[in-house]
Amino acid sequence: MAIGKRLSKAREGVDREKLYPLADAIKMVKERAKAKFDETIEVAINLGVDPRHADQMVRGVVTLPNGTGRTLRVGVFARGAKADEAKAAGADVVGAEDLVEKVQNGTIDFDRCIATPDMMPLVGRLGKVLGPRGLMPNPKIGTVTMDVTGAVKGAKGGSVEFRVEKAGILQAGVGKASFSEEKLVENIKALADAVSKAKPAGSKGTYIQRVAVSSSMGPGVKVEPGTILG
Repeated sequence: MAIGKRLSKAREGVDREKLYPLADAIKMVKERAKAKFDETIEVAINLGVDPRHADQMVRGVVTLPNGTGRTLRVGVFARGAKADEAKAAGADVVGAEDLVEKVQNGTIDFDRCIATPDMMPLVGRLGKVLGPRGLMPNPKIGTVTMDVTGAVKGAKGGSVEFRVEKAGILQAGVGKASFSEEKLVENIKALADAVSKAKPAGSKGTYIQRVAVSSSMGPGVKVEPGTILG
């Protein structure tokens, strides 16, 4: 398959069969992030799970120590004092029935969705709209909560939701190419630690099997799995 000259050049010096220590892989990815915008650095982790079984689902949320470099728009379903609290914490969109109607009509002005528990009967109607986008509030990842301030500030401050896909692969953005190598390493290790702690009881054998890092427009670099932990 033909690939662009830029990507072909970026792949030079990357042994696609070799597993690199995390710090080396990050250095290589940063050196090859040559797009005209600040590329996102992404990590992909193959897990030894079968997400088709409920007892092998892996999901959670982690606050990256150095943030994501991305400004998230946060929507909150809340009423009264909790709605005021959400606005004070910096939420971009706050509402109750009015926000439900807005979303039902196809307007979604947020990247992360939070709801107070009392709002879930209303928000539940939006499952077909928010679910496929990965925006449905869930108590397991802290997006259905009475601690509206904490949830909004966490989302604004660099918290990342992670969820394993059907093929057993988990992907997440962990910063920008402009970040220092040290900050990207810290962020990836924080993510890996959270994923490790989320290991389901039904997982057998090696849990973290393969790891790769890449930039938005650059080639993937394979990483020694043991170097992303600790």
